[in-house]
Amino acid sequence: MPNSFYTHYVPLVRHFRMLASHLVWPVVLIAVATGCGNRVTTADIPVTVPEDFSLPTGESEMQAEWWVNFGDAELNLLIDSALRQNLDLKSSWFQVAQNASDVAIIASERVPQVFLELQGGASRPVPDFVGGENTQLSLRSSYEVDLWGRVKQSKLAAEDRLKASFLDYQTLAISVAGEVALTWFSLQAFQQQLALIREQTEYNEQVLALIRARFASGQVRGVDILRQQQLIQNTEEEATAIEMEVRTLRNRLAVLLGTAPGTLSGEQTGTLPDLSPLPDAGLPMELINRRPDVQSSFYRMVAADREVAVAISNTYPRLTFNLTGALRSNTLTNLVESQAASLTSSLLMPLFYGGRLNAEKDRAEAFREQQVQVYGQTVLQALQEVEDALVRESLQKKRIGYLENQLNLAERAFGQLRVEYLNGSIAYLDVLVSLDQMQQLKRDLVGARLDQLLFRLALYRALAGGFETPAENGGEITRNDNPIPSK
Repeated sequence: MPNSFYTHYVPLVRHFRMLASHLVWPVVLIAVATGCGNRVTTADIPVTVPEDFSLPTGESEMQAEWWVNFGDAELNLLIDSALRQNLDLKSSWFQVAQNASDVAIIASERVPQVFLELQGGASRPVPDFVGGENTQLSLRSSYEVDLWGRVKQSKLAAEDRLKASFLDYQTLAISVAGEVALTWFSLQAFQQQLALIREQTEYNEQVLALIRARFASGQVRGVDILRQQQLIQNTEEEATAIEMEVRTLRNRLAVLLGTAPGTLSGEQTGTLPDLSPLPDAGLPMELINRRPDVQSSFYRMVAADREVAVAISNTYPRLTFNLTGALRSNTLTNLVESQAASLTSSLLMPLFYGGRLNAEKDRAEAFREQQVQVYGQTVLQALQEVEDALVRESLQKKRIGYLENQLNLAERAFGQLRVEYLNGSIAYLDVLVSLDQMQQLKRDLVGARLDQLLFRLALYRALAGGFETPAENGGEITRNDNPIPSK
């Protein structure tokens, strides 16, 4: 068998070499005629980035895990739990895994495809058909020469989309952490307002008892009782509205933590933290390079640019080699005694597709230009978020100062009016209006301090870059009690 094999094989190899040499010149001529491949270019970004932000920022360094700057240990635990259990974040992580598989799928086109095939057949009656039984075992290989970089650019585009999807995951992680912090602080503020309203209601009921006693002695009119009762009902109504907000915020927090709404046990206690010094915002260009949503948009733009190269490559010829080695016999026992091999090549040149290939190229170019504009808008949006947060941060301090001054004046006015009322020199209506204003200012001040905290939160989110999540640093994300491998 060895002598027979080499007798057939050596001449076949020589024939393959001759065939391959004949294919070189046609390929070279086509390359000269159609150009030397594609050159990926990126359009200029239609955005002028300022050298600095319009407002001054602080000097303190902001950590990657920016929420620790609030100094709230319970918030840190909540965000850590959300980063492990939030279902949207898990879903985004598996989207990254899908894009990683897409890269591997496209990369497989750069290597030969090999198939093993076993065929068998029988013809009856034998005298009427040549061959009788026929058995064939063949090994086939197909390979497309990436003349114009079509497969290479497709793989690079898939890698860019993979980077973009991972940056989307990091963006979502920032968003989840921010939403947990926003919900947590709002919950603390509303519970603080609710406790304040309960104190105010208790005080108002004491005032109502005093008015009734004075009414019994004929010192005041009955309408004063009605007005005080109306004030109590007004505060009760506000307490009900705040209670509604507290319960819905608990439900929202539960969902962010990956649990069913209504399952958070007990009352979440805590107070609003004091603000740390204003962080250093850095330079706008540093922000663009740091923010994952901006970088994600950039990589999508680059991927779209590479897809233009792919669309152009589709209009060029394709060179494919097919190699087949086979064992054939009329009987299975003699299968190894007969070998055959073949090498074929094909050069496919697109001639007429009804304009489809040019339309695909035009579509790819239009999509690239769209992604350029999307990237520019994303950059502008990132800069706006920082500028807005800095404006609100600076002006909210003034607003809180004005509210504190108003509250101080209202308390002094109420104290004087209360004394005058007890002395019988004024009607109760003046006292009632002053009391209502004072109590409302106290509630407004709690809301204003919450807004100040949320503006700082917005600034942290606007400046934040990516940070390691439990899925990234080798941990596992879990679904109920079943571990899901993170990588």
